[in-house]
Amino acid sequence: MWTDLKAPSLAEMEAMAHDVFERLPKRFRDLCEGVIIRVDDFPTDEVLDDMECESEFDLLGLFQGVGLPFQSTGDIGRLPNMVWLYRRPILDYWAEHEETLGSIVRHVLVHEIGHHFGLSDDDMAGIEAGVE
Repeated sequence: MWTDLKAPSLAEMEAMAHDVFERLPKRFRDLCEGVIIRVDDFPTDEVLDDMECESEFDLLGLFQGVGLPFQSTGDIGRLPNMVWLYRRPILDYWAEHEETLGSIVRHVLVHEIGHHFGLSDDDMAGIEAGVE
């Protein structure tokens, strides 16, 4: 019943993101070795300023790190690549659209991981279409 529904917690959304990730095409997942997926309620003020966001709800996700096309074997002491999903903006988007929460999380996750690879929007759409 709808009266029993509640928004997922940070931990529940992070578990959802990892489940969604496991359903992406295997060859895509294999290339993501070392990418860390994290969920937070909102981006930091520093991220909002860097991305020139007008509101803390403007950003659904973010890739932080050095994408594969820009990595070199000489990189030492580099922080791990991370994909951030922002729970509250995602939930706000979900409330205003007809998509399922899982499909929104998948879209944001694929889009942000796509930045890791330097992929185009068409490439990312193809990956989403290949979900198991």
